[in-house]
Amino acid sequence: MPGTKRRWQSGRMTYRCFDVEIADQVAHVRLSRPDELNTMTADFWRELPEIVTGISDDASARAVVISSTGKHFSAGMDLSVFLGGELGGEQAEAGRKHARLRSNAKVLQWSFTALEKARVPVIAAVQGGVIGGAVDLVTACDVRYASVDAFFCVQEINIGMTADVGTLQRLGTVVPEGFAREMAFTGRRYPAQRAYEVGLVQEVFADHESLVEGALETAREIAGKSPLAIWGTKVAMNYARDHSVDDSLDQIATWQSGMFQPDDMTEAFTAKADKRDPVFPDLLSEPRGL
Repeated sequence: MPGTKRRWQSGRMTYRCFDVEIADQVAHVRLSRPDELNTMTADFWRELPEIVTGISDDASARAVVISSTGKHFSAGMDLSVFLGGELGGEQAEAGRKHARLRSNAKVLQWSFTALEKARVPVIAAVQGGVIGGAVDLVTACDVRYASVDAFFCVQEINIGMTADVGTLQRLGTVVPEGFAREMAFTGRRYPAQRAYEVGLVQEVFADHESLVEGALETAREIAGKSPLAIWGTKVAMNYARDHSVDDSLDQIATWQSGMFQPDDMTEAFTAKADKRDPVFPDLLSEPRGL
């Protein structure tokens, strides 16, 4: 999918569904519709990949934190998307209409795949309900933190549909497969502590404020590393998840043959000897066409 043409800068930007702030090489992306439980409207699906892909392509931050506002992280898909024709309600011959529905599903899937494809790590910081599409979102992130009041629910099965934008494809790579199937088949609510026990989240915080600060602290730590080495690490781990060990070893050997440069390693050792923080150059921005 093409990246956004918007040029990102440090500072703050407001969207219909998000507030975005970039500071200290960390992008903080907040869901900003608390009164509507941060449900995923048509604007949400357009804005999220634009924001994350734009940050990644422009190398305007070295890590992204996605948090939310209000009582719940997100209650999932907004009913307006189902009822307002957003998923393809125009009159057409059945084959063409169904092909369009498939294309629409692929567009929605890209909204979360963009998190996975970003050149920088994406950290989810969740509170309250993580429901339906919100589970799809957080499983596409690299790291997940929760406040103690968080709960997770694969809601789609409770409304008579099969989840289709990433949960069923990613959840079983994050938690044991049996637990993933239990979540997907039952539609139960699982509290933060249980999510921590099975590895769905890496840490549980006492409240929302400490949750967000903890996520930002990790993001700032990541931002202090070589961005090229971080990118290579993310690519290699995603590749290894989906391929054999032999194929994955071949992939990293090929990556290192072109992308490994000694300058960042030299800077890391020099900074340690000098008892200072290392300073690494940013990634180059991605090309936008000739």
